[in-house]
Amino acid sequence: MAIEVRKRENETSSSMLYRFSKRVQHSGVVKEARKRQFTTRTPNSTKRRAAALYRGEREVELSKTKKRGK
Repeated sequence: MAIEVRKRENETSSSMLYRFSKRVQHSGVVKEARKRQFTTRTPNSTKRRAAALYRGEREVELSKTKKRGK
């Protein structure tokens, strides 16, 4: 996607830059870039299952220690 802004007659550089930045914001390029910046790959099913089993074991351990009063 190319965003183009041409300088108008008797227009200052700062106002042209302002128009350009507004067009970029309205086009959604910045929003899309920020959204894609921190995407992570989803772990495969084996890793998800192992993590779930670990959480379950950990939960059981914690409940046992609470029952013991520690």
